[in-house]
Amino acid sequence: MSKLPYLNLGCGITFDPEWTNVDFVSTGEGVIAHNLLNGIPFMDGSLEVVYHSHVLEHMPKNKAEEFIKECYRVLKSGGIIRVAIPDLEQIALNYIKYLNESIKGTPGAKEKYEWTMLELFDQVVRNRSGGEMIDYIKDSSKNNDQFLLERNGSEVKRIMDMLRKKKETQKEPERSNPGMRNRLKGMVSGIKNKPQKPLTGEDQQSLDIGKFRTQGEVHQWMYDRFSLKLLLEQCGFKNCSVKSAFDSGIAKWAGFNLDGNFETKEVRKPDSLFMEAVK
Repeated sequence: MSKLPYLNLGCGITFDPEWTNVDFVSTGEGVIAHNLLNGIPFMDGSLEVVYHSHVLEHMPKNKAEEFIKECYRVLKSGGIIRVAIPDLEQIALNYIKYLNESIKGTPGAKEKYEWTMLELFDQVVRNRSGGEMIDYIKDSSKNNDQFLLERNGSEVKRIMDMLRKKKETQKEPERSNPGMRNRLKGMVSGIKNKPQKPLTGEDQQSLDIGKFRTQGEVHQWMYDRFSLKLLLEQCGFKNCSVKSAFDSGIAKWAGFNLDGNFETKEVRKPDSLFMEAVK
């Protein structure tokens, strides 16, 4: 099958075979393994589309501009970049809304507030895979499944089903989505100078936390429609615009189902901000 001049970066397990798909580790047939922190392995002006979903927030802030400039470099004049990221603005609005409703004692607000706090902080500060989010998801007594699905879509549904099924059979649950975990392994640069003797106690714990924090799972920075537009424009892009999961200037977008299913209108990551810009 001939490839379109379309590039999906950090594709995970969601990709289309008509595209060229790249991730830190190969996550499926034809997916190219490459450390995106070291640039994009394609020639200048060779592509019409560059797309990445929930990748940018995993990069340190000082690497983000470098990465977006690489996206600019490989695009043809008039080419389109499409970025999907967790929407900090919506998380912040939810925080204020459910904080006020919790104070008023609105039924169900406390549970939504708790989850919003995890969206805001846990993904940034966690020291173990899955963090407190995983503990929350596996606990069906929270009675907050509908809100979790509204915020995180089919991906949280898969994790929810997996964790609760394992709990019922009294097996130790996975701490995170296996596909995502394998994908994030590729972001590890490794600790070059390993200790010559085993560590114990607090030193070992500190080393374990340090290793985890460099593996790419945590969010290194967050963006909203203003800061993402500013970043894209600083890197040379123009005509930045917010899109929906199903709205795009990319030709044949409806046939790829990357941000959502066009038949069912189910958004893959409902917590996303979608933005496109032109070179």
